[in-house]
Amino acid sequence: MRIRTIALIGLVIIAAAAVAFGLALAGRGFSAREKPSWLEELLARNARKIATPTGARALKNPIAPTPENLAAAQAHWVDHCALCHGLDGSGNTPIGHNLYPPAPDLRDTTTQNLADGELYYVINNGIRLTGMPAWGGLHSEAETWQLVSFIRRLPHLTPEELSRMEQVAAGSEGTHVHNNHNHGSGRRPGQ
Repeated sequence: MRIRTIALIGLVIIAAAAVAFGLALAGRGFSAREKPSWLEELLARNARKIATPTGARALKNPIAPTPENLAAAQAHWVDHCALCHGLDGSGNTPIGHNLYPPAPDLRDTTTQNLADGELYYVINNGIRLTGMPAWGGLHSEAETWQLVSFIRRLPHLTPEELSRMEQVAAGSEGTHVHNNHNHGSGRRPGQ
């Protein structure tokens, strides 16, 4: 009987907190221009973990981070990912800042500590209620694994690598092709 009472009190407290949070949101609206609350930041930080099935965490990257694979991933990154995540993975772009929650800094240990399979799963399946789209079906498995290798490289990019990426971004017509589909927009990051 005592356990039921404690459980009931706990449920009442949780319900009251949810109502208070709902009223606070209703009072201020749902603008994506506001800074996320501490609760929203907590949920966003854990969204990748929650969205990834346990089995995905055990997957290992089968694609070696050779210079050729990293170059292919780098070109893909510039054409598809840099618009939100920035050339350097910082998320420091107009779109990255204005997503709700903002695009994470992929160089940070929060991302770098994810397992290869978790990164693969997020790229392939996206994360609901964030700006991260699901790229599965558009990217081949090899392209996605190459991106996992490149994300691991982000904290260690050299100024020369960033300069080459800036040149590719400035000169590219946005015509990266995969799975026989052209997904280029013609617009480069920062335009």
